[in-house]
Amino acid sequence: MDSAFLQTSQFIASTTTTATKTRSCSCSSSSTSRPLSVFSRVSQSTHLLPARSRAILRRNLCLASNADTLVSGSRKEDRNSSSSSHNVKKSEDFGDLKTWMHSKGLPPCKVVLKEKPSHDEKHRPIHYVAASEDLQAGDIAFSVPNSLVVTLERILGNETIAELLTTNRLSELACLALYLMYEKKQGKKSFWYPFIRELDRQRGRGQLAVESPLLWSEAEMAYLTGSFTKAEVKERDEGIKREYNELDTVWFMAGSLFKQYPYDIPTEAFPFEIFKQAFVAVQSCVVHLQKVSLARRFALVPLGPPLLAYKSNCKAMLTAVEDAVQLVVDRPYKAGEPIVVWCGPQPNSKLLINYGFVDEDNPYDRLVVEASLNTEDPQFQDKRMVAQRNGKLTVQTFHVYAGKEREAISDMLPYMRLGYVSDTSEMQSVISSQGPICPVSPCMERAVLEQISDYFTSRLSRYPTTLSEDETLLADCNIDPKKRVATQLVKLEKKILHACLDAILELINRLPDDTVSPCPAPYAPLLK
Repeated sequence: MDSAFLQTSQFIASTTTTATKTRSCSCSSSSTSRPLSVFSRVSQSTHLLPARSRAILRRNLCLASNADTLVSGSRKEDRNSSSSSHNVKKSEDFGDLKTWMHSKGLPPCKVVLKEKPSHDEKHRPIHYVAASEDLQAGDIAFSVPNSLVVTLERILGNETIAELLTTNRLSELACLALYLMYEKKQGKKSFWYPFIRELDRQRGRGQLAVESPLLWSEAEMAYLTGSFTKAEVKERDEGIKREYNELDTVWFMAGSLFKQYPYDIPTEAFPFEIFKQAFVAVQSCVVHLQKVSLARRFALVPLGPPLLAYKSNCKAMLTAVEDAVQLVVDRPYKAGEPIVVWCGPQPNSKLLINYGFVDEDNPYDRLVVEASLNTEDPQFQDKRMVAQRNGKLTVQTFHVYAGKEREAISDMLPYMRLGYVSDTSEMQSVISSQGPICPVSPCMERAVLEQISDYFTSRLSRYPTTLSEDETLLADCNIDPKKRVATQLVKLEKKILHACLDAILELINRLPDDTVSPCPAPYAPLLK
């Protein structure tokens, strides 16, 4: 998680198919159950239980699978929800969460819950937080007491355990997801029922009513063909699987969970797909609080995400103050206008993966270029020393920000020139010089620029559509929401790549002699 402040709207509903698989797996005979993959003491303890306790264990596993362990409703139910939701009382639609919060200590605030239609008519409308009166910059929109904030400190009851867990092999997000799954099982008995029901309602949809690509089908992932984001999604998915394999460790070590759910072994009670949905939901709506203890830094805040909207150029953010978490607005609002917050300095690829939306005015949008010195180069060690002396690594990441492509190319050039040095005497001159200075001849400079140009051209060729074709697709009002947001992303990526090529062409045109052929470079740096 690379932002200082993560917050948005999403909690996801499990499908009928998943629920069916859960029931068939969890309620089968003990001989077919999957052995625990982590922390053998947990597995051994269940086998040492008396027969009556083992029967209770099997019963609880069946109850766990039959319950709405993560979110409510199947996709079939959701398709019918558009019509049925109009028959629901307004107090249930709008009042329950806020009314519940006021009954539990929320002081008077300056916001209301409103709704907007989903882009997909099959889904229920999206709820959002709006100003209940005219606001000025600096006004406190709301202040949620800590008693209504979900943190590891509250879940685990012991900050030492929280620190042990979060600095070992499991993230705070996995702990929060596990807790919400257990709370979901309790239904209306759970203290958090009104909050969880609101998270359920959002179905993991972002501002464009789109789920994170982590929950897209293989066919839907094809919308991202050509984008490095596709590989990032796969990498994140593998990380979630690793988190899932550590759940039993949390269950055993966290005393509060162990006592409350003594027979509900996580990996037996919750299939991976259910956990993945919960993890993605928590990832999309968690708030990263500043200047608090480790056990409180990740928080789920009612009236915060997923009910708050996002703007990358907004500076308002939820902050911890004494015994509450509050939001101070950074701009004036008219009554009824949606309130926006900052989501941190994240590129659009992260916004899509974490929250399911893309911001076309994102000042933090960027692409990543990885350059590395050739390890087969006889002068590799000398070049490594020079690179490190100038704050670079043998495998160096360069960020190409939208609108700052020329600056990015200028930052890359000294590193690339260093890789092209082949003469021993020239290398000694570089070593003795101060700063990232390399002898540059027209032929070497042309070779460096053409290698970078070929790299960006190659990246562009991986996309199945052109910029103009993307614009045509986005002009279609009936385009699938997931295809729309994916097309927005790849369009913005292509604009950055084209701007890089324009900057390189401008530098090539400045070379004194365009008849000079590029210098050979047997150990040129590698780009990927």
